[in-house]
Amino acid sequence: MLTLQLLLVTIEADFVGIKLGILGLGTVGTGTVQLLSDTTGRHPLLEEIEIYRLGVRSLTKLREVSLPEGVLTTDLEAIVSDPQVDIVVELLGGLEPARSLILKAIAAGKHIVTANKAVISRFGDEIFTAANQAGVYVMIEAAVGGGIPVIQPLKQSLSVNRIHTVTGIVNGTTNYILTRMQTEGSSFDDVLADAQRLGYAEADPTADVDGLDAGDKIAILASLAFGGRIHLEQVYCEGIRQVSKTDIAYAEKLGFVIKLLAIAQRHTISAPLSVRVHPTLVPKAHPLASINGVYNAILVEGEPIGQVMFFGPGAGAGATASAVSSDILALVAALKASTAKPNPLLTCRHQDYSQIAPIEELVTRFYARFLTKDQPGVIGKLGTCFGKYGVSLESVVQTGFHGELAEIVVVTHDVREGDFRQALAEISSLESIDSIPSLLRVL
Repeated sequence: MLTLQLLLVTIEADFVGIKLGILGLGTVGTGTVQLLSDTTGRHPLLEEIEIYRLGVRSLTKLREVSLPEGVLTTDLEAIVSDPQVDIVVELLGGLEPARSLILKAIAAGKHIVTANKAVISRFGDEIFTAANQAGVYVMIEAAVGGGIPVIQPLKQSLSVNRIHTVTGIVNGTTNYILTRMQTEGSSFDDVLADAQRLGYAEADPTADVDGLDAGDKIAILASLAFGGRIHLEQVYCEGIRQVSKTDIAYAEKLGFVIKLLAIAQRHTISAPLSVRVHPTLVPKAHPLASINGVYNAILVEGEPIGQVMFFGPGAGAGATASAVSSDILALVAALKASTAKPNPLLTCRHQDYSQIAPIEELVTRFYARFLTKDQPGVIGKLGTCFGKYGVSLESVVQTGFHGELAEIVVVTHDVREGDFRQALAEISSLESIDSIPSLLRVL
């Protein structure tokens, strides 16, 4: 016992405070500095952290936080190469100079905390390979789900499970738009314009409404859940621009809500992954159906755990700062332990890329809405074409008329997407079919 006590005293005596070099003082950076500066009632390890250098674009801009004189600098390169800095916290966003600064910091032996999903999803191979070679950690809790703790649970708490599926609502902007379309019966364009006025959507909403932001995030989650790196270009992404208030009304009548889902799934250990983002009809009884507004949620299914869901704010200064600071705290604890070997639960353990199945191989249900000429036998022709390609129909309903055109809504049983697309191609060539305005997958 005496020997143990002497060892602990020695470790404590050798340990000195951890110095942070923070890159960026925008919304998340400001929230992080505010959290780290107010340690009362929080974990005592926070008191051993020093905000040593803080990189900004302008030294004269008014700040919402008070900082010691000399902490701010516009020389970001100097921060990542400063031998006094232990941890570099990258909160710049965007691809460059964030990627280059992260790599230079790693080369200089710095541990990394980042909230940058775009850099990690596109350059994770390069970054984590460099980090493993340098013996440093790259922490990314804030890259997915804002303040929702999901990265570390996948790396640690759930790592003993065989994960089958990760299904998430991981973009607050699109969830806000779809929620308002559902509750108010408003059109996509009207709600998007309102979301931009309220600050929930960017002036250029492409990354959100076209599913690209969610694609970045599900690539990261899939990599962690299934132990393999992901080629981002193989992630199928489809946004919500084509979702109409008509489809939302029909979904409601059929017992569904429409959500933009990010899904990573593997049916057997040897099977390729399905990694995709698309608007989806979700049964009202499903756990994700009630996630509304700007909130995010990630449902993880595996063996033996069954289902576990992570829910909370997916963005915002406080939420994201919570995730950033939790990563900093984990690094401080690891450095304080001062072990010779890296903690395998904090490092990136996978080196190879996962095999991703093309979207044509997906087996799922579909919802399709047809506008047809009001002629006898149209439904029969639809059934014949679907049957030719092995598409079994769960329901076929003629819902009403648009002028002189009849509106028919079809919901299928499980079908291979490639077969369903072939059937649609033949159906669209029929003289009696005017158009196919909507096509959505069903969970």
